Amino acid sequence: MSAFSARAPRPSLLFASLRGYRADWLGTDLLACLTLLVIAVPEQLATSRLAGMPPITGLYAFVAGTVAFALLGANPQMSVGADSTIAPLFAAGVAHFAPTGSVRYQELVTQLAVAVGIILIVVGVLRLGWIAEFLSAPIITGFLAGVAVIIVVHQLPDLLGLQPVRGSTVHRLADIARHLNDVNGWSLGIGAAVLAVVVTADRIDRRAPGALVGLALSTVVVATTHLRDRGVAVLGHVAHGAPTVGLRGMSWSSLGDIAPLAGVVALVVISQSAATSTAFAPRGGAESDVGRDFLGVGAGNVVSGLFGSFAVNASPARTAAVAAAGGRTQLAGLAAAAAVVLLVPAAGVLTDVPLATLAAVLVFVASRIFHVDQLRSVLRFDPVEFALAVVTLLTVAFVGVQQGIGLAVALAIVDRTRRTARPDTFVLGRVPDTTSWVAMEHSARPAAVPGVVVVLFVAPLYYANAQHFRIQAHRALAEASPPPKLFVLDADAMSDIDYTGTKVLAAFLDELDRARITFAIARAIGDVPHNLARSGLIDRIGPDHVFHTVDDAVKTLAPDTSR
Repeated sequence: MSAFSARAPRPSLLFASLRGYRADWLGTDLLACLTLLVIAVPEQLATSRLAGMPPITGLYAFVAGTVAFALLGANPQMSVGADSTIAPLFAAGVAHFAPTGSVRYQELVTQLAVAVGIILIVVGVLRLGWIAEFLSAPIITGFLAGVAVIIVVHQLPDLLGLQPVRGSTVHRLADIARHLNDVNGWSLGIGAAVLAVVVTADRIDRRAPGALVGLALSTVVVATTHLRDRGVAVLGHVAHGAPTVGLRGMSWSSLGDIAPLAGVVALVVISQSAATSTAFAPRGGAESDVGRDFLGVGAGNVVSGLFGSFAVNASPARTAAVAAAGGRTQLAGLAAAAAVVLLVPAAGVLTDVPLATLAAVLVFVASRIFHVDQLRSVLRFDPVEFALAVVTLLTVAFVGVQQGIGLAVALAIVDRTRRTARPDTFVLGRVPDTTSWVAMEHSARPAAVPGVVVVLFVAPLYYANAQHFRIQAHRALAEASPPPKLFVLDADAMSDIDYTGTKVLAAFLDELDRARITFAIARAIGDVPHNLARSGLIDRIGPDHVFHTVDDAVKTLAPDTSR
């Protein structure tokens, strides 16, 4: 069963993962809590900067996403919070309507989070998660790679100690290139050192708190050596009071601005959340309840937006860390969220966190989502699908995320339509001493039956390929020797025929009648028999010319010399 056909969510059942909780799970859940905590705190702070929002809102996002998902979601290990995949996506989109960091920008970001959440809730309740399947694996690979490029380019100024840069990716790169002489060596050194710590810790053990160690050490170094006086940029004052609840600046105009972007963000969240839910299925062979998980992630977005933060997403990396640490239930996430709440009043100690440190953490995150091995795999499999991935990558990175996804999905649909509009058509022959019929090119060396043409059309017969079928059928008849007396259509791979297809098939039957060639159809499946009956073609063909197998058709109707 597809993950998207999971049973409908059951909103009345709260804290589903905590049902039947056992005392012997507490130790592993608390270990998973600590693992999650040391990963989440620096990541959420870094992602808030990527989102163009105040640092403290990253912690709010983690708490909101975690608690709401624990309350309404189903997966016992999934971690929901600020996510570096969608942060640059909505940051770039909202920046078209308001300057990054402005009050209006923050208002639109919170409204966007609520809109995304509502979409996710509707998708979960109505079980519409199948729409994420329009993002094929190559498109997702290219999309993530494009996001990785955006993340790195956006973090280069902080990593190099340069002034912030706004604008497109190309503009940012050009501006950075013009100011390379102004690179702050201290900032670059701090960023490189933190990146080295994170990479080393990850290679030793992915649960190791490399990012937290790097953040703590770099903050202490900057504070004690007064590197701020040497041009090292830091977070500065971090507002750490209670969040303001509610939405500000709401209007029909703002909703119209963010609605298309909310749809794109929601599609990405659906795709990533579904993949995370199915990849980390409940223990004991239980089926993933993806619809319920959409409901939990959607609620997390609504709560995050209402508490002044931004859109949240399921995190494959954090979920994997919880699973690796042995977390059994959402208690691990709830305990981590509680710890973050206790840390919020002490957020003032983050004043001396170097921006280069957060940039290094995000560069590492970007390296984890730029999957070179998957791009190579796609290239080996199909150059056309690789081209789709590259087009997605380049468009997302250098034009825009919405445009990249839209173009890639459109190209994928066009490519798939092209393939079904010009499907393979095979002339079949009988395998010697058997009743099996296979393509003449098959290694079993099938033999043609004199006076018989058998054609397998590998696609539904519909308006885009009906004339192609007619041309291929005429070609098979023209190339047959001796001239055929029987044409058998093997409909096993056809599955459907539309109104145009029935009209073209009727015209082809007229041509066969004029040429005194008998027609038969074998192995009709799916909607084909029903649609042939509705169109009257079954009566035209004759019920006695409809067969369960190709061999039955040939043995019954072929010329005497061919039986």
